[in-house]
Amino acid sequence: MKNIDLTAAPFPDYELLDSGGNRKLERFAGHLVIRPETQAVWRPHDLSYWKNAEAEFRWSEGKGAWRGKKIPEPWEMKWNDARFLLRLTSFKHTGVFPEQASNWEWMGERIAHLRGRSGGAETRVLNLFGYTGAASVIAALRGAQVTHVDASKQSNAWARENAGRSGAAEGIRYITDDAFKFAEREVRRGASYEGIIVDPPAFGRGAKGEVWRIEEQLLPLLEILKKLITPKPGSFFILNGYAAGYSPRSFAQAAESAFGKIENGEFGELAIAEKDSGRVVPSGIYVRFYN
Repeated sequence: MKNIDLTAAPFPDYELLDSGGNRKLERFAGHLVIRPETQAVWRPHDLSYWKNAEAEFRWSEGKGAWRGKKIPEPWEMKWNDARFLLRLTSFKHTGVFPEQASNWEWMGERIAHLRGRSGGAETRVLNLFGYTGAASVIAALRGAQVTHVDASKQSNAWARENAGRSGAAEGIRYITDDAFKFAEREVRRGASYEGIIVDPPAFGRGAKGEVWRIEEQLLPLLEILKKLITPKPGSFFILNGYAAGYSPRSFAQAAESAFGKIENGEFGELAIAEKDSGRVVPSGIYVRFYN
């Protein structure tokens, strides 16, 4: 596999305006927010940007909260033909991860390739730990039939809203379940997918209280998913990571441990480019490949 870092550029409804002092200033579809960013150990580039922020997420005594002006919620942002609803959540997120734009583009190209090779036949995509469904929506808009799995009813409801806004509702089925157990059952059912997206947290709980610990369960999950992805030429796999302490190479070697030697693959950091400074903010890690 090639070691390639991916940097997401600003797009019309999103900009990383500045960062520094363990914070970042972002514009989401017309609203400026400040969020914590442990990677930003440098000084801000232009303090004049920060005075216009409408809301800031701050931690205090182990709890986080948004402070500042009231932003009307939800509000909508666009990425190409996809539409996403944004909210200021209690975990500092807005419901969309813009650093994934590089993977969204690559996934769309892979689905188009698969559909072209098959004469437009159904392309099945599994999105595990699907959260608010940005990848599910984009895959469905590109013509895939998507199975979206998340243990949170609230996240799945949000994902449905995004699909409805985007005109992609008919292409997605939603499963509220523990991702690991769902994958195991899919193997027993003889299911298969041309595309698989996995975005696991460091720690989580399933729909019935099941415990997910990435250090214990990532490799077993990858070994299960190897049984679910079709050997069809062009079938693709994306693994994302936000767990502190893991390097891109760690994820790449875990993927090769499960899938064998990967020829058509890449791994590296995901980052977001700042508007003017030339700097980037590291925002995650990824592995992706195709047969």
